[in-house]
Amino acid sequence: MENALLLASYYLGAAVLIVPVTVRLGLGSVLGYLASGLLLGPALGLVGQDHDLQHFAEFGVVVMLFLIGLELHPRSLWEMRHKLLGLGGLQVALTAALIAMLLVGMNERWQVALTLGLTLALSSTAIVLQTLTEKGLLRSPGGRSTFAVLLAQDIAVVPMLALIPLMASRAAPKPEAEGAAEPILSLVQSLPGWAVTGLTLGIVAAIILVGHFLTRPIFRFVHAARLPEMGSFISLLIVIGIAFLMMVVGLSPALGTFIAGVVLANSEFRHQIDADLKPFKGILMGLFFITVGVSIDTGLLADQPLRILALTLLLIAAKAGVLFVLGSVFRLRGHERMLFTLALAQGGEFGFLIVSFSVAQGILPDALAQRALLVISLSMLLTPLLFLLQGHLARRAAATAKEGPADAVDEKGPVIIAGIGRFGQVVNRMARSAGLTTVVLDADAAAIDRMRRFGVKGYFGDPSRPDLLMSAGLDAAQVLVVAVDDPVNATRIVEFARRQRPDLHIVARAYDRIHVFDLYRAGADDIVRESFDSSIRAGRYVLENMGLTEYEAAKLSQTYFRVDRAAMRDLAALWQPGKPVHENEAYIARARQLDEDLRTALLDDQDDLPERKAAE
Repeated sequence: MENALLLASYYLGAAVLIVPVTVRLGLGSVLGYLASGLLLGPALGLVGQDHDLQHFAEFGVVVMLFLIGLELHPRSLWEMRHKLLGLGGLQVALTAALIAMLLVGMNERWQVALTLGLTLALSSTAIVLQTLTEKGLLRSPGGRSTFAVLLAQDIAVVPMLALIPLMASRAAPKPEAEGAAEPILSLVQSLPGWAVTGLTLGIVAAIILVGHFLTRPIFRFVHAARLPEMGSFISLLIVIGIAFLMMVVGLSPALGTFIAGVVLANSEFRHQIDADLKPFKGILMGLFFITVGVSIDTGLLADQPLRILALTLLLIAAKAGVLFVLGSVFRLRGHERMLFTLALAQGGEFGFLIVSFSVAQGILPDALAQRALLVISLSMLLTPLLFLLQGHLARRAAATAKEGPADAVDEKGPVIIAGIGRFGQVVNRMARSAGLTTVVLDADAAAIDRMRRFGVKGYFGDPSRPDLLMSAGLDAAQVLVVAVDDPVNATRIVEFARRQRPDLHIVARAYDRIHVFDLYRAGADDIVRESFDSSIRAGRYVLENMGLTEYEAAKLSQTYFRVDRAAMRDLAALWQPGKPVHENEAYIARARQLDEDLRTALLDDQDDLPERKAAE
């Protein structure tokens, strides 16, 4: 007990000290957890001796896939079938074949080469999904394709585990069951093959049927107790129970819990389950990454540094080559293809399972298995660096695209819209619906292509380039709408347009209050804070639900809008560029006075409302 508590203190302490540093440096939390384990392993003498904790930590992957399943409706999964079978299936098959051929060329037996090819074709579901989520890339085209491949790989683990024993030169002894699970595991191991297959299909069918028909009454019964912890109990019971059942029949517990998550995706309790399990997922995932770092045999790495590093880089290069080709075939372009290529170019945590299983089956010798585990671990350790490389390449590609040749603008109109994101799209639709001709400019070629598919014409190019604005008809336009995402670019566009056309009406979107001041000084006529109008509408709903009539709430909202707009002009005159507003005493004093003026105006409005007078 004392040793367990001391070890837990070491793990938690290392994570607390190292992970915030790597996050602050922009390296991500995954690298911090891996580095923590890498330091703890040799320091505590835990390398190769922490299997029990690693098996426990792998439960974090199981919980993560269950939560991912909760986000996927069955219809969404059906829509992914082409990527699952095509993109994911081809990635596993081609990567396994390429690695197997390379190993055969290194004089390995074909059984060893194929086993390692299948093992190394897998990528790290845990690291990749965690990093994609942190960076907000999971819903991008490259992120969705990456997720489809990861899911296909998890599914492929099942036939891999079935194929490996067929290649074994000798029958492997069945593992001996221990503890409370012994009767169940012994019974399953004693069944003939056809019975095990039937039991497997029955368990999968039971997971689907119970999830679809019985979860609602079970959750209602549990929640009727009005004990918050019961929600966590039932959520954990679902995940742990399914994981155990899948392990009994030799299937991936992560795959089973993913299926259960998909089945429960339409349940009204989905959000409650997600909230109950997320804390466990975060802790277990962090622990899993630390155990991966601990498992890296630094002694073997010190004995054969160049060979191990070369094998690791060869693995990454081989997988990246296959992924790049598949990304091109499946029409991923630019930085999305690079994200897909680099995100999946490492080994995966299921590789540890398959290597251990292959050793038990007598296919892989111990020495080769240790090198394979070290290569997988190092490739996982390098994954955050691959994401950093992807981010750097994406930024360079974006800069090159902006500097590249823009489309030739072959029409002009009274309204120019610079930027066709969510804000610009609404403005463009309103203007076109009113019969106005608009000229749309945007530096995102993908956004322009999407518009053209819907029959809306746009032109690719950086709107902050003077030559592009002039070719779009700036000299004759009546209104310029500046809706680009980059605040610096937005200000630059307004400044140039105002110098060229003092009479032009400029409507600009502001990122925040400071950006309002920038745009005001640059010469914008109408400045729209991107969340201001929607916030006022939300405030009006609050007033209506607190007893005010629709007219009263609308009147107070209009007053707030008018007074705040006037206050922004006063504050803009006191704002000093480059100086934080909290250090500007004149600005702070005026802001306080304007808050008092706003409060007074709203109180006066309430006193003047006829409904209020009638009530009094």
